[in-house]
Amino acid sequence: MTDTTLKAARREGTGKGVARKMRQAGQTPAVLYGGDDEPVHLSLDTHDADHLFRNISVENTIVDLEIEGEKEPVRTLVREIQTHPWKATLLHVDFLRIQKGVVVDVEIPLHLVGTPEGVQLGGGSLEQIIYELPIRCIPSKIPETIDVDVSAMEVGDVLHVYDVSFDDDIEVTIAPERTICSVAAPKGPGADAELEEGEGPAAGASEAEAASDESES
Repeated sequence: MTDTTLKAARREGTGKGVARKMRQAGQTPAVLYGGDDEPVHLSLDTHDADHLFRNISVENTIVDLEIEGEKEPVRTLVREIQTHPWKATLLHVDFLRIQKGVVVDVEIPLHLVGTPEGVQLGGGSLEQIIYELPIRCIPSKIPETIDVDVSAMEVGDVLHVYDVSFDDDIEVTIAPERTICSVAAPKGPGADAELEEGEGPAAGASEAEAASDESES
């Protein structure tokens, strides 16, 4: 799990007009919520926030907000980042306040490690279905990534969520029978040849049936 910090300041005003002026001044409006405390309206330095978000895994990185005037940083998870539809500039950020020992829901990048034998030796192709795995755990147990070794997979093998082992204090929150990846059979001239061979007996059977009909008549 990666921890990082971001400076923030409290803001008094809310609404579209205030937000527009903030953005023109190089600030991004944000809100901090969660726990028993009231939501706190914040402003972020747009350049600093944008640089941070481009260099971390936003879904599972704990961000320590250093709020101006506060003695201790506030531990948070980024819950939503709103960006301009075509300029890709920050519009608003939601932070969730996290509490020690209280479980949170996060999505963890899922990385496939190794090259399957079915790809190396069998000419198959590895097809990944799930790229992020949603889990529930306490903040101190959040993994940076989930690495799954697929080197032993053969052509036709399928890896499901239930095939992956996790620590006892990590709960996966999608159906265990969901497919993570599979090794598909090779496609190409060889597959076409097999198809033609499969059609052959059917054609031959039709010809034999026709000959039988003629002899009976």
